[in-house]
Parts: sequence; C-alpha cells; structure tokens
Amino acid sequence: MNNFKGPVIILLLFVLISLPVLAEQPDFELTASSSLLMEVDTGEILFSKNEHHKLPPASMSKIMTMILVMEAVEDGRANLGDKILVSERAASMGGSQVYLEPGEEITLENAMKAIAISSANDACVAVAEYIYGTEKDFIKKMNEKADKLNLKDTYYYNTNGLPPSDPEVTGNYTSAYDLAILTNEIYRFPKVFEWTSTWIDYIRDGEFVLNNTNRLVRHYKGVNGLKTGYTQEAGFCVTCTAEKNDLKFISVIMNAESSKKRFLEATKLLSYGYNSFTSMEIAENGEIIKKILIKNARNQQAQVIVPEKLAVPVKKGEEEKISKEIIIEKNLKAPMEKGDKAGKIIIYKGNLKIKEAELIIDRDVEKASIFQIIMRILKNLYIILIKIFI
Repeated sequence: MNNFKGPVIILLLFVLISLPVLAEQPDFELTASSSLLMEVDTGEILFSKNEHHKLPPASMSKIMTMILVMEAVEDGRANLGDKILVSERAASMGGSQVYLEPGEEITLENAMKAIAISSANDACVAVAEYIYGTEKDFIKKMNEKADKLNLKDTYYYNTNGLPPSDPEVTGNYTSAYDLAILTNEIYRFPKVFEWTSTWIDYIRDGEFVLNNTNRLVRHYKGVNGLKTGYTQEAGFCVTCTAEKNDLKFISVIMNAESSKKRFLEATKLLSYGYNSFTSMEIAENGEIIKKILIKNARNQQAQVIVPEKLAVPVKKGEEEKISKEIIIEKNLKAPMEKGDKAGKIIIYKGNLKIKEAELIIDRDVEKASIFQIIMRILKNLYIILIKIFI
C-alpha cells in the first residue's frame, strides 16, 4: 500500500494546481439570490454569488429582444424610422406597457424607446412581429442567439419576460453570468445606451411620457442602463451598466427582496468596482508610436500614430502586469492616405490579451516619380559598390 503513496500525492498536487484560482471576493454580503460584477473590457469577474443559478429574469429578458432588433437594423433588414402596425396580440400584453392599440402605428425607434426606458411589454411583441413576422419566430431567434453566445443557463419562452399563464409551462430563465455576457454583447450598439440612459422621454407627439424604470440612471453617476425586472416569481432584478473615468462595469442583481434592495446592492457592486480598478493610459490621442519608411513614396518617412486615446482597465496594484506589442504591417506601399491602417497595438495583462487598437498613418503619402525611384536605385547601387571596393 505504501508504494502508492508517492503517485497519489503527486496526483493530488497536480489536481490542486490545475484548479482555477478564484478572484479575491469583497468582504460584504448581498441578500439577492444571485449577483455578479464584471469589468467590461477585460471580462474579469470581480464578484459573484450563485452566478450560474437559473432564475426567471422578468423584464431583463428584453436585453435579448433589443439586441435582435439592433442586429436587424445593422443588417439593413429594418430601419429605426420604419412604421410598425400594432397587432391585437401585441396590444393585449399586460404588465408594464405603453398601451398600444390594435391598428396603431408606431416607429421602430419609439417602440425601442418604450422597451428600453419604460420596459413596455406590448412594444416587445410589436417589434418581434415586425422583425421576424411572428413572435414565435422571433423567440426562436432569441434562443439561437443564446446558443451562439454560449449562454448555457438561458432559455426564452417569450420576448418580454412575463410569466406563462399556464403554471405547468416553463417560462424564461437565465443566470447572472449569462446576463453579464449578454449585456457585454449589447455594447456593440451604442444607440441602445442613448435610450437606457434617458430619464424621461416622450412618444405619440409628446402626449405619452416614458419614465425610466432604472432610478440609478438619475441617482448614481455614470450609470447609463440597462434593464430592471420584476414579477412575483422573479423578485426584484436589475442589470446595471456604468461608465466613468474610462472604466465600464456590469452589475447584475437577481431576486432581491425589494426594489430598494436591488438598487442598493447594484450600487454596492459598482462602487466596489470603481474603488478596485483604475484606468491606465497607454497612449494619448494622436501619440506617435513609431517612424517608418514607406516603399515607393515621394517622402519615404511617415509616422504611425494612435488615432484616439488608448487606456485599459487594471486592478490597482497590478499595473506592472500590463504590456504592449506593436505590429506594423509589412510591405506598406505608396500611395497612402492620412488615416490609412498601418498596423495595430495589442495590450496584454500577463499573457491575456485585453485590448487591441488600430495604428494609422499621420499624413498623405504620395507615390514617388519614376525619376525618384531610378535615382534611389542608383544611390543604393553606389553605396554597395563603395562597400565592396573600399
């Protein structure tokens, strides 16, 4: 038996070393059933509690609804100025709504405002029917998108998060982790944050007021979204986004006992994030990264610059872990225009790539004349001959 002790100990040590290292958690406790804090640019999770528990998200389901609509706009299949004809099905939705009437026309943008600001259930069905013909087909696309994003804890029964009327039917469910991943995806569409950061807006020619259900938009500096939720089954929920001091965070609270608690605990997470991280500047706007030679150019020398300020989030005390790699494209040839891509800069934290940005040429580069090219060839030939014979 003693002969096995050595291999067993080695195996145990190997298993322990292979286990993922958990990030240090803050010393406060949250009462919500599930919660999570993510830094957006790096995807680093700073705090999590039951982050993979499958729970009903209520109106936070609308994050996926908004993503699919914006993808349709991005693809040219829809336009925010399009007019939607409201169906009886859409008008029949209860809960949070803007009281759409059957046969009423509303622009796609106003419907999205109603969803993003006032969490309108009727507008969700209206946009779903407009984008994919039927709500059923839209829901199918919601679940396909969830699969594409590898949201393993997520299922959609409808577009708005209302519970099924039949208690035997499985309604929407997701997790705090999946909601953070999904919210990170919506950063592709800055227009959404124009709506979700709006405290009050109007539709129907100013006759109907939209009040934001996320009071942190008004009461916590930097909050620009994203979605609240409540049903009796889901409890009080919020997925919150915040951006200030070049830092972006997502906090998720699921199944809190009260509206006050969900907002309090969401801000606890955000404040922890802003107290723990800092923004490290890598390059200023227009900073010269390198001087290079352009082949066949009238004036061969050009400067490679960063087109806009480049900064990365870093945990306080870990600044020394940040490094950068500069890659200049090979065989750059004239002519080139100011702003043309000349390479890229990659930022690492240890071995993890956390950000990548384009590098550009700072000026127009004209092609050299035939005479200039011939003279350069003769000059180079002369230099070679000198080296050979001296």
